[in-house]
Amino acid sequence: MVTLGCARNEVDSEELAARLESAGWQLGDDDPDVIVVNTCGFIESAKKDSIDTLLAAADSGAKVVAAGCMAERYGAELADALPEAAAVISFDDYTDIGGRLDDVLAGRPLKPHTPRDRRTLLPISPVERVNGSAHIPGHGALPAGLAPASGPRTLRKRLSGGPVASLKLASGCDRRCTFCAIPAFRGAYVSRQPDDLVAEAAWLAEQGVRELVLVSENSTSYGKDLGDLRALEKLLPRLAGVDGIDRVRVSYLQPAELRPGLLDVIAATEGVAPYFDLSFQHASGPVLRRMRRFGDPQRFLDLLAQVRERAPEAGVRSNFIVGFPGETEAQFAELADFLTEARLDVIGVFGYSDEDGTEAASFDGKLDPDEVEQRVAALTELAEELTAQRAEERIGTELEVLIEEDLGDGGYEGRAAHQGPEVDGAVTVQGIGLLPGQIVRAVAVDSEGVDLIARIKAGS
Repeated sequence: MVTLGCARNEVDSEELAARLESAGWQLGDDDPDVIVVNTCGFIESAKKDSIDTLLAAADSGAKVVAAGCMAERYGAELADALPEAAAVISFDDYTDIGGRLDDVLAGRPLKPHTPRDRRTLLPISPVERVNGSAHIPGHGALPAGLAPASGPRTLRKRLSGGPVASLKLASGCDRRCTFCAIPAFRGAYVSRQPDDLVAEAAWLAEQGVRELVLVSENSTSYGKDLGDLRALEKLLPRLAGVDGIDRVRVSYLQPAELRPGLLDVIAATEGVAPYFDLSFQHASGPVLRRMRRFGDPQRFLDLLAQVRERAPEAGVRSNFIVGFPGETEAQFAELADFLTEARLDVIGVFGYSDEDGTEAASFDGKLDPDEVEQRVAALTELAEELTAQRAEERIGTELEVLIEEDLGDGGYEGRAAHQGPEVDGAVTVQGIGLLPGQIVRAVAVDSEGVDLIARIKAGS
């Protein structure tokens, strides 16, 4: 199983792994019969990476199956363009993934699907309950090592160790951003039930997880389809109270939907990281309107002020699209000025490119690709300077660091509450006898870019 893309894909792979194991398949790296590549289809570079990975997998001699977002998005078109793949499967194939791989191994051809707009489709419950036990349709009780009957609604098997794991709040998205194709192939927003999430959190804790990272296409929409706009506010304290879970982190927050009550819960609940992954995408009001989003520099700065009033050391990150159709030099400068004032911990910069099936692909005012590239380079350079300065501001502050890896020679790598996994930098802690999964109090003594160097606080 090879996973590309975001944390949501990682959870999808763990759900597929559970179904495969229940169906009698064994996951391993040594001389596989089949390689399943869980692809990403979000932007052009991700699609290229997916194709390269599929071709490399085919060179191994194993049968290759394309799954995930790119496979769902292009279906038969991808199958025609990539004969090296033995099969291209849809999300609809996931509930019987074992059977699909049985067909692939036996050489029975699988007809690739014709993609359709999934926003009009109803979700299918992937797990049945039989006499109080979890079953996959067509299979018996779960083998040892998978989430138990009291666990998640969707079956899951951890594919990696470590004290951090993602917990998927929902699937799909109801927003209609003009640059994004995700709602069309992921479908409408469907929240998972709070009790299922708490049960999965307890199961993850039993597997050694100490930090939960809540993921979805838009976490601030959680509970809307359940009829409760305060569902996430109520869920976070429950998750933080799960025995064995020390930290809960929320990702993918929409600024326009970050209500004061939710802001308060994230900023002030013990066990919930004061961490705000805010999807700004731009700062210029006119550009945001063309994106079918809301906000402007002052509104965003006011929101950041509210965050820091409640939690002065909160971590804040965001991503920005540069070169959107019609973006003027003045609007680009407005974005740069906003970043200078915003004092974000992490800034992701992406150049605009047309995505199939999106409204923006038909917009006038497309910028020359060279101009987009120049603006990306300029904003990236500014972002690196600004985030390094923000890290320097944290020197001398006390950090709660979750230890993730022993680096040897008295050094340990971990993350503070203001740092999300993989993309937000890390903290190197100098100490003795620390263990992965342990949270220690340390003082930042130096910085390198967005990374910090810290020493264990005396007496901790």
